[in-house]
Amino acid sequence: MATIIDGKALAQKIRSNLKIECDELKSRGILPKLAVILVGNDSASKIYVRNKNRACEEVGIEFEEYILNSDITQDELINLINSLNSKKDVHGILLQSPIPNHLDINQAFRTIAPDKDVDGFNPLNVGKLTLGQDTFVSCTPYGVIKMFEEYNIDLSGKNLTIIGRSNIVGKPLIQCCLNKNATVTICHSKTKDLKEHTKNADIVICAIGKAKFITEDMIKEGAVIIDVGINRTEEGKLVGDVDFQNVEKKASYITPVPGGVGPMTITMLMNNVIKAAKQLNM
Repeated sequence: MATIIDGKALAQKIRSNLKIECDELKSRGILPKLAVILVGNDSASKIYVRNKNRACEEVGIEFEEYILNSDITQDELINLINSLNSKKDVHGILLQSPIPNHLDINQAFRTIAPDKDVDGFNPLNVGKLTLGQDTFVSCTPYGVIKMFEEYNIDLSGKNLTIIGRSNIVGKPLIQCCLNKNATVTICHSKTKDLKEHTKNADIVICAIGKAKFITEDMIKEGAVIIDVGINRTEEGKLVGDVDFQNVEKKASYITPVPGGVGPMTITMLMNNVIKAAKQLNM
């Protein structure tokens, strides 16, 4: 049976340390602040924003929310981002995705000042990650790397397969794992014979949003399985991209859903806000 990687416990441990750092900054007159922009009425986005607010309260980070109508123009969105860029008391800016289709999210990400880009989506920060330079790393990939570190899972020389090539998870994860000297294979919807890639992997990271997609026969004995997916079944139960019950018997380490990668994502956002506050006040 696999060792279960407890993302909830690790997130709590990191948040406790971040609270100490936050208190220390406050003692110097620096009040870390995150500004979140929410466009429209997406119910899932509202829940995510509420969870981020709670995490900020826990760590001691100030939270500012900007709720915009779904029919706002691109210029209005860009103007708001620019005004937050110039606010000295705002250290992190986050644009909650998805946003309405008529808006250009890439231009919005480019507009967020790189030193306030706590989501790690500005192309400058993406480029720095590729070059192995210090930068803000996308929160979910960063959380996955922290899990490997906490459980002493060495990536060096390991065959590591990532399923999913999104800009938010898959692509930054490639670079994070390369920076840890893993041999990385990236699979996606056009990959032929996916099973061949997963069967040969020492570590499999799945982030595609398909319930119980990774089955026991797709992995080798003793593989490390990181499940980034969050899916809701017809019965309303939350499950990951991995058939946890059966894969757990064969893996050496596995993340549960919920309670695995999810809590780490928001925690690494808190980490990035504290980092931004420090850097902007050096």
